[in-house]
Amino acid sequence: MESYVAGAGADAFAAARNTFNCLLGQLAGPQTMDLPHDRLEDMLAEQGRELLRLLLQAHLDLRADRERARAQRLRGTGAGLTGADGTERRRLENGHHRLLATVFGTVTVTRCAWRASQAANLYPADQQLSLPAGRHSHGLARLACLEAVRGSFDGARDAITTRCGNVVGKRQLLELVRRAAADIDAFDAAQTPIPRTADELVIVSCDQKGVVMRPEALRPATAKAAARATRTFRTRLASGEKPARKRMATLGAVYDAVPAPRRPHDVIAVPGGRHGDRPPRPGPVAQRKWLCGSVTREPDEVIAQVFNQAEARDPTHARTWVVLVDGARHQLDLIRAEATRRKVTIHIVIDFIHVIEKIWAGAWDLHHPGDSAAEDWVATHALALLAGHTDQVIAALDAQATALPTRCREQIDAAIRYLSGRAAFLRYDQALKAGWPIATGVIEGAVHHIVADRLDIGGARWGLAGAEAVLKLRTVVANDSFPEYWRFHLAREHHRVHHTHDQAEYGLTA
Repeated sequence: MESYVAGAGADAFAAARNTFNCLLGQLAGPQTMDLPHDRLEDMLAEQGRELLRLLLQAHLDLRADRERARAQRLRGTGAGLTGADGTERRRLENGHHRLLATVFGTVTVTRCAWRASQAANLYPADQQLSLPAGRHSHGLARLACLEAVRGSFDGARDAITTRCGNVVGKRQLLELVRRAAADIDAFDAAQTPIPRTADELVIVSCDQKGVVMRPEALRPATAKAAARATRTFRTRLASGEKPARKRMATLGAVYDAVPAPRRPHDVIAVPGGRHGDRPPRPGPVAQRKWLCGSVTREPDEVIAQVFNQAEARDPTHARTWVVLVDGARHQLDLIRAEATRRKVTIHIVIDFIHVIEKIWAGAWDLHHPGDSAAEDWVATHALALLAGHTDQVIAALDAQATALPTRCREQIDAAIRYLSGRAAFLRYDQALKAGWPIATGVIEGAVHHIVADRLDIGGARWGLAGAEAVLKLRTVVANDSFPEYWRFHLAREHHRVHHTHDQAEYGLTA
């Protein structure tokens, strides 16, 4: 083992030892014997953090002393260091400093610099410590990410300050989050899902949610609409007016499921309610859910990423692919185009909840508000849809609407148009018999949790980079893959900061 050298390293831990002894003295002294436990907690939290900071500082000082001794011996041989750029550096300077903000507080890193004319300084200790390009440590960046994706940036900064002291500002926190999300796409592409049996379903689903953006972050068409918008009132929007300040975030989900055959009355109760003790058969259970999303990329790019994940799970297209959508035409066209490009057979099913909501809206054209008969009317048509009788439902709705005045049949006409235009994707009888899911609960819940709960908080207006970073990091956390991602990100960050394209290591030159 290398011996201590003269200097600070000879007693590097003296300050930390003194602080620890003082803390022991306080805890054993009479002045703390009457303190309530909460005061003791506060005292230990504050002084304990300072003790840990001093320990880290002492370790860094010790490493600096040992590096300086090695560098002096190397220079004495007439050798120098050659960096990855191929330039030899023979001039040694000691005592170069940089600050490092950590989860324990700010410490000073002292290291040796090897210099050469017209070449950047070479700091071997920076690579050995894998120091970041900026001031904030990777541990602090990790904490910033976890806090920022959980709540507002102000709340994240307050939480970090409470735990670590005043080590990061709000703008610095945002930059840490942006940098931390830089490798998520590469991480997703590098993952290899566990193979599943051919009997299991591959479920694909996509949805969108608007996010309030700053004016410069809007898409061109939305920005133009906002610029030419005229408002009836100065202080609020009139009926039908839109603020034109949102940008659509697209979210995709892929998961596996074991088929679970059902019958229509397992999904919805018959008119009059259920009778008997037989419970309804449960539907397919989502397993191994994977989410992705973006607010900067176009929907077709996110859909392509979703199909990439689905193909990784089923590269030979041997499994049944079920695509659950809410019925948006643009989304349907993009999904079918992607499936055609990949030559994969997909079974598109429109979310049954969206369909039944259209039926409920039409019910109020035929029933008075609060009329209990509307529930049985909706159940009758819903069960017919689940049994595969879409044409009969459309004909029945049209017949019932004929007796209504034109001004009183707007909702029921909308339901008829919706069902007629999407009849090919309403084969619920086949889906139930095959054991497929027929509702988009997974993606709907993900949109609410990933997007709405964080990006749609009151008063928030997002820039592109911040919204994209938070959205992607929330998907990584939701996928339960943040620890694996963080190791992947740190490896790539180390490469970016400390290596060139050929990943050459520092070498000795005579």
